[in-house]
Amino acid sequence: MAKNGSDELMSIGIDIGKDFFHLVGFDLDGCLVLRRKINRLALVTTFEDLPRCVVGMEACMSAHFVSQTLRGLGFEARIIPAIYVKPFNKGQKNDYNAAEAIAEAALRPNLKTVSEKAQEQLDLQALHRVRSRLVSRRTATMNQIRAFLLERGITVRKSVATLRNSLDAILNNRSDELSLRMRKLILGLQQDWVWLDKRIDMTTAEIKDLSTSDDSCRRLMTIPGIGPLISTAVVAAIGKGEAYDRGRDFPAWLGLVPRQNSTGGRTILGRITKRGSKYLRTLFVQAAQVIMMRPQNWHKFSFGPWLEAAATRMQHNKLGVALANKLARIAWSVLRSGTDFNRRGQEILVAI
Repeated sequence: MAKNGSDELMSIGIDIGKDFFHLVGFDLDGCLVLRRKINRLALVTTFEDLPRCVVGMEACMSAHFVSQTLRGLGFEARIIPAIYVKPFNKGQKNDYNAAEAIAEAALRPNLKTVSEKAQEQLDLQALHRVRSRLVSRRTATMNQIRAFLLERGITVRKSVATLRNSLDAILNNRSDELSLRMRKLILGLQQDWVWLDKRIDMTTAEIKDLSTSDDSCRRLMTIPGIGPLISTAVVAAIGKGEAYDRGRDFPAWLGLVPRQNSTGGRTILGRITKRGSKYLRTLFVQAAQVIMMRPQNWHKFSFGPWLEAAATRMQHNKLGVALANKLARIAWSVLRSGTDFNRRGQEILVAI
């Protein structure tokens, strides 16, 4: 601890662990005056005895819980993306060095921080994560069934519906090519598949119910290509978008902007950065692809003229990313303005 105590703390960095937290604090002169390891259960009792100051932590599991707890005690809690903490790391990687880097990063006045999520947002985010995991497990189950069949010389066209409709016929009519043990294994995988389908349908139905009862989700669903999944995922991730000053900041966080490698006044742009939420970025790109499949409807949208012109000069996938970027900007504008998507309103909002 301190050379002169911790009576005047300027910032504290917390390296959050599963069971233990590591604290490093600086005083008003920038000297290290606090260096302590505490048990997770001692969080409240420890900070009750410390002077109120800025407390930084990396965006990670339980960061929002810790932030809410400290804010309730009167501290100014800041959740910092890990990529912004990395430049402040000194020496080798250990818990105290990480906490020291967080404490220094928390004092940067222009540093972008993560908005603290409410309990409802965390619950909604958990629903999406459960659904994503179930979909991934279902895909893995179907691929395993295909692989087992292919090892026995039985091929099935690359389609979920085809495998679903033909699996029973394969098991019943081609028993000479499948051993009894293999048939039992595939039947077990089929039962897993059916169970996963039911769980996915239940989770999706719950998400749809939440989207109809939330005003922000209902406004987002007035945007072309955005339905219950995207609207609830956006609200779970950014709330009402207060963390972003401009519409372009949201798609930049999603990684839907070109990566820059510019120098000497020369602008060099590459592939998209793919930073931020991969799940949400994928949903926006899928929404853009759905819109692009129906060019006869483009004239109905306020961005229709832009889309028609862009389609003549951009490759298909590049156009999809550009449209996903525009949809993300529109989504942020709808959340911040509290109004539905419409032609006249959108012409004003896109200019923000």
